[in-house]
Amino acid sequence: MARPLEHITILDLSRVLACPFASMIMAELGATVIKVEQPGSGDETRSFEPKVESDAGVESAYYMAFNRSKQSITVNLRSAQGQQIVRDLAVGADVVIENFPVGTLDRYGLGAEALRAVNPRLVYLSCTGFGQTGPYAPRKGYDTVFQAMGGIMSLTGERGGGPVKPGLPVADLTSGLWAVIAVLSALQGRSASGQGCHIDLSMFDAQVSLLTLAAARWFALHEVPPRLGTEHPGRVPSASFQARGGRWLHITASDQHWTPLCEVLGLSAWGADPGLNTNAGRVQRRDEVMQRLGEAVAGHDRDALCDALEGAGVPAGPIKAVDEVLADPHVQARGMVSHFDHPAIGRFPALPVPLRFKGWDNPQVSRPPLLGEHTDQLLQQRLGMDARRVAELRELKAI
Repeated sequence: MARPLEHITILDLSRVLACPFASMIMAELGATVIKVEQPGSGDETRSFEPKVESDAGVESAYYMAFNRSKQSITVNLRSAQGQQIVRDLAVGADVVIENFPVGTLDRYGLGAEALRAVNPRLVYLSCTGFGQTGPYAPRKGYDTVFQAMGGIMSLTGERGGGPVKPGLPVADLTSGLWAVIAVLSALQGRSASGQGCHIDLSMFDAQVSLLTLAAARWFALHEVPPRLGTEHPGRVPSASFQARGGRWLHITASDQHWTPLCEVLGLSAWGADPGLNTNAGRVQRRDEVMQRLGEAVAGHDRDALCDALEGAGVPAGPIKAVDEVLADPHVQARGMVSHFDHPAIGRFPALPVPLRFKGWDNPQVSRPPLLGEHTDQLLQQRLGMDARRVAELRELKAI
């Protein structure tokens, strides 16, 4: 068997998070990913915290989290010779991924039109903050800016409090997932038509698309959803509760769960109130329901209560910190903590692509590249250069 993307070559001109995340996913699904980096410094995240130190060197855990399983070539995109290297590599590629500001690569002769002229089958993905068109197209942006402008911050935070950003860079991460969907869709289309395409992915658009249920409330009710902490705007109870000793759990109960939930918590008589038998009734009496449930949960041990609710068929789970999640026996059994061996820092943990196949080999975790590690190999093997020409390009600071 083989991995499903082993026939695909991706030329990755992107930096930082969203697109490197996308190309890493496809690399671990089998694609050959050639990461083009700036000579001397590389992707700027090579200098980002947190750092991993060993006797053999210092590496960025940030960089390693999004750049595993790739090859690294250093190319000066401002050099005419460097630009030609990228054009030559694009001839043999299936996909180009880039996240430069709008128009930057066009000025270097490396935009979608130029590269698709030398390879019409090329799938060229441009991921920018606000897209190739529209009044915001020239703007630069960052994950938290997209969260703010795209609405998710306005929905996140405690009741009556200010907006809060989620604990992970969700705009970057979800844009990376959209990038994977876009590339795989375009490749599937190419298999039928023989033609590539140019994909315009806006990270701002990606965040607007995630509003889904919040937008549905506006479309249906003209209601701007308020911040409710961990509570669900349309379902009660669906929220986090603090148990004895300060530990937290999350409970999400539909109508069929209401009676067993109340029985586990010792609230059978109150839970039998006909006005609380339906979600609509509980939403109408949200404050009362949340207060009574909160008081009851506070008298229970978190893990024992989770076990009891599981036994009663009520959806609930402990709210775990990162260290607890990574040590969770189910996480371990599913192989969701893997590792790679790095020449500078040795064995290091990694989170694998969470897909399991029957009929294909599963995704494989391998280490991120050293800066420019594959430059000579790629120039010689893919572009047919001899050692003398590679040395000349290095002397010219093209690589």
